[in-house]
Amino acid sequence: METENTRPYFFGDIGCWSERTEVHKAASLGQVSRLQDLIQSGASVNIVAVDSVTPLHEACVRGQAQCVQLLLEAGAQVDARNVDGSTPLCEACSAGSLECVKILLEHGAKANPALTSRTASPLHEACMGGNSDCVKLLIEQGAGLEAYDLYYGTPLHVACANKHTDCVKVLLNAGAKVNAARLHDTPLHHAAKSMLVDMIEILVEFGANIYARDQHNKKPVDHTTPGSPSATYLQSYEVTPMSLQQLSRLAVRKKLGTGALKDIGQLDIPKILIGYLCYQ
Repeated sequence: METENTRPYFFGDIGCWSERTEVHKAASLGQVSRLQDLIQSGASVNIVAVDSVTPLHEACVRGQAQCVQLLLEAGAQVDARNVDGSTPLCEACSAGSLECVKILLEHGAKANPALTSRTASPLHEACMGGNSDCVKLLIEQGAGLEAYDLYYGTPLHVACANKHTDCVKVLLNAGAKVNAARLHDTPLHHAAKSMLVDMIEILVEFGANIYARDQHNKKPVDHTTPGSPSATYLQSYEVTPMSLQQLSRLAVRKKLGTGALKDIGQLDIPKILIGYLCYQ
């Protein structure tokens, strides 16, 4: 298959490259009929361009679900990696394409591909883009809640740093460790820097340590603006002991771990208590 030399083409954060095949182009543009014709004429669905980008990567980064389905049915490698180590699932999660994510997982894509020094996990990518539906689906497929990225930390760190409260809720309810640390930075430090009161409240309700010190020996409140709602909330919490009710909820959730939501729903207790334990 001949490559097409055109003007430089920018592929997300991967960089600039100019050699794309017709298969790459059709996959990227969602040209299903054209892609089908190319495949039937013998074009390889696993041909790589510069930076090891496959047509499947292209289709995923553009959210072209029909092309993703077609490529996989024609034998595209579902966990192919580009030069940075990103798989098509990483690209689909970054793009926020729930349909593409579903198709990839149905075809055996790994929810927990081995991390490299240059790439994050699919769950990190979904949290980075604030794609809470993708986050839920990945968790259902066993995505590692504590997968650790050298640059970002855990998915919860990523969700907090990027101000995605919905993703924070999903992760915490699934059992993510609220006090996970990266260079002593906790998710609460990130939320405090953004001064998002709703996010701060959620983290604290799930047991975030308001006294944790980061690498600069600062508590979360030290990253807020004095007199702001975020600062006021954290300061008030420092002088207000956690209620026995809250402590009991945290103890139950900690004991049940990542299976908390499923296990709590099976308890023979009033629905109002189930709702409280599930932070509903």
